[in-house]
Amino acid sequence: MMEKKFDEELAEKFSAVEENLKCVREAMTRAEQQAGRKPGEVILLAATKTVAPEVINHAIELGVDHIGENRVQELCEKFDRLQLSHCEAQMIGHLQTNKVRQVADKISTIQSVDSLHLAQEISRVCVKLGKTMNILVEVNIGGEENKSGICPESAWELCCAAAELPALHVGGLMTIPPVCDTTEQARGYFSKMHQLFVDMKGKKHDNINMGCLSMGMSGDFEAAILEGATMVRVGSALFGKRVYF
Repeated sequence: MMEKKFDEELAEKFSAVEENLKCVREAMTRAEQQAGRKPGEVILLAATKTVAPEVINHAIELGVDHIGENRVQELCEKFDRLQLSHCEAQMIGHLQTNKVRQVADKISTIQSVDSLHLAQEISRVCVKLGKTMNILVEVNIGGEENKSGICPESAWELCCAAAELPALHVGGLMTIPPVCDTTEQARGYFSKMHQLFVDMKGKKHDNINMGCLSMGMSGDFEAAILEGATMVRVGSALFGKRVYF
């Protein structure tokens, strides 16, 4: 009886993800068209914090090819149950240096690099693994004291320092702007971030490719696309309200 109930609940979750994914992709397409961009130009990364592996795998079956986890422990607990043959797993949450070795063999990209110390540890671990890790430098675009991310003025310096380390490749920037009351406020931060991205893209370094600007989440991904995001990180709009465990 309990197994039947579980199956029914899972079927409901699958159905909800199918509908939500359709709505998210339609919203992304509208924003791309409004911004004069090509449909499908922006990458959807499914933020899978607190989402069960079965539900994540269903999203992957529906065509989601990038997922992002916030917490090291959760990623490690789920990893062996995820069907990742056609999907990249990335780290999008704050990463402590002493946790790097736990995730480095499981992911393709670390989006939250905000210090040279962290970059050095990722390099050290990846050299031992014999793999190159793609990283994004996280920028604290709102200058918030209690939020991770490097200040915009120091972002290029960190990119260059990280790019000189073995087993690392700098692939772009990531940001989480302050919580905003209006869409226009959010767009202001995204616009500022995009300008930084464009400025840095015009500079040259053999191991830096400013190809990814990861910004925008469930509540503001359309605004982020309008201001130049190349990747949006969508969680609750895709999987529903988070249930913490």
